[in-house]
Amino acid sequence: MLTVSNLSKSYGARTLFRDVSFHVKASDRIGLVGPNGSGKSTLFRLILGDLEADKGAVAFPNRVAVGYLPQEIEPSGHETVLELATTVSPKIAILRNTLRAQAPDSDAWHATQERLDEWRLYELEPKARRILAGLAFRQSDFQRPTGTLSGGWIMRAHLARLLVQEPGLLMLDEPTNHLDIESLIWFQNYLRTYPGAILMISHDRELLNQLVGSVFEIAQARIIRYRGNYDAYVKQRVMRQEQQWAAYKNQQNEIEALQRFADRFRAKATKASQAQSKLKQIERMEKIEAPAAPDRTIAFHWPQPPRTGLKVATLTDVHQAYGSVVVYQGLNVSVERGQRTVLVGPNGSGKSTLLKLLAGAIPIQGGSRELGLHVKVGYYAQHRIDMLSAGRTVLAEVLDASHPVGEQTARSVLGAFLFRGDDVFKRVSVLSGGEKSRLALVKLLLNPPNFLLMDEPTTHLDMASIEALIGALRQYKGTLLFISHDVYFIRSIATTVLHIHAGRLTPYAGDYQYYLDRSQALSERGALTAGGQLTDRGLAGGPLTDRRLADGRPSEPDAPTRKTKRRLEAETRQACSKRRREQEKKRAGLEADIERFEAHQKTLAAQLENPDTYTTPGKPMELNRELTQVVESLKILYAEWDKVATNEECRMVDG
Repeated sequence: MLTVSNLSKSYGARTLFRDVSFHVKASDRIGLVGPNGSGKSTLFRLILGDLEADKGAVAFPNRVAVGYLPQEIEPSGHETVLELATTVSPKIAILRNTLRAQAPDSDAWHATQERLDEWRLYELEPKARRILAGLAFRQSDFQRPTGTLSGGWIMRAHLARLLVQEPGLLMLDEPTNHLDIESLIWFQNYLRTYPGAILMISHDRELLNQLVGSVFEIAQARIIRYRGNYDAYVKQRVMRQEQQWAAYKNQQNEIEALQRFADRFRAKATKASQAQSKLKQIERMEKIEAPAAPDRTIAFHWPQPPRTGLKVATLTDVHQAYGSVVVYQGLNVSVERGQRTVLVGPNGSGKSTLLKLLAGAIPIQGGSRELGLHVKVGYYAQHRIDMLSAGRTVLAEVLDASHPVGEQTARSVLGAFLFRGDDVFKRVSVLSGGEKSRLALVKLLLNPPNFLLMDEPTTHLDMASIEALIGALRQYKGTLLFISHDVYFIRSIATTVLHIHAGRLTPYAGDYQYYLDRSQALSERGALTAGGQLTDRGLAGGPLTDRRLADGRPSEPDAPTRKTKRRLEAETRQACSKRRREQEKKRAGLEADIERFEAHQKTLAAQLENPDTYTTPGKPMELNRELTQVVESLKILYAEWDKVATNEECRMVDG
């Protein structure tokens, strides 16, 4: 499918690749890894022909179709989301633009429409709708102009287009950066049955572990292939480095012995020929390169925040809603010093809302928020990038922190978060969104608050930077609440878990593995979005304290008083009643839509059965196309109705 032979590429004195060769077969699932700047994206551009190699060749023996998703995509034009997802060829885009410029129902318009019909878009659209729905687009989004979408949603639409196209070789550069956890799980499952080959750059360990069968590592201007997933690669890499180091030391000892003999006897006439032979032996050796230094996180003592009181933050009887959608009603939460809690639960369950409430980032509609003694709140979310000064350089922005550090320390920390070399002299105004987020993260860690709230902190970080962040947070002595879809990061940091669903909070007084065991989750990543009633016992709105028995086992939450229990039950019934009415209203709307589409389906089927239909040129094809779209719309509506109809009823608070 793809053959790369003796590929070399340099920029000035820096060599990215030297005589690189490899093959990609039709069924391969390959992860491409390496430090930032090692040449991963450059290799993609060489394969695509966007860059010219200094030497070597890239060949596709069977003329395979190649699809590529870059990290950044320019904003789209006038096409709708569905049109973009079905534009599997540039010719389709040209025909659609031509159609827009022509008078509707004119002869030219009909001629262009017939040429579009030759692409059998009526067969592509149902597939596109399914994929768009999997990537979290609503049916009402399908006809939205892509120019009205944010960058993340435009990336999803382009990803949908590639999946509809189904190229023989799918090349993805950090495809999960803009996906929420539920879309990520859908995407991961979809790729498992993808019919072509996949070559992917990703910092998502879980995705690489679940998907790839080989890992290509870029190291020392070469590509080394490892069999297995990412965890297997890590183990094999350590073994390979140990073997290479042993072989390198043995060869260096041999060279040193030969050189000593030559240096000692080259001046003696009786030994000169032997000495010369030893030197030639050294020249003929195929030199073993010293293995690359192991990846290291930065050795820096992070400044620690002042100690707080035992109670860090308390929410009392909080009511929060977005319009008619009630997120929390009668919420009571107490956060205690030293907790490292990850928030898990379905999309829309209120995880980010809880962080914002605790951070004071949004006004509380009902109830109160109280901070403890000496508490300084830090909230890491996308809006933190607005706190940067656009006119400063990256280095100046870090050096201007209220907790100043030396320039060498600042450069070391910036380097760990991908700002290397001259990058530190870039103006903040020219940084990408991901770079601004990383810079805000550096500033936060150099002057940490004692109550830190973080929403998806590993997005846009490569694996070395994630390790640096983990190292910093392990040293951190304050209180931490965070949301993440990175299972490796969660396992490394979280000591407690808080499950949120339908306004109900269930604390798990143990780490992520404890949560998996107690909740009987089917998968590590699936457990992040689990909904409904889980098996572990916990109080709605209970404190997040990590309470343990004398033997170290987590204790069960304290039982509520009878009065508290009655109040919680009454509040739960009210919230359930409101949610039930909303569900019934939504179900009634879906049933009306289904009835309307089913009636239209019958009308179209009757027209196709009528012999008179076939006397009008193009009419049968137009009706078939419309019928296919109606059938696909019904599938989506049925799925939505089934989801609403089978949604778990509200449950009473555990006693």
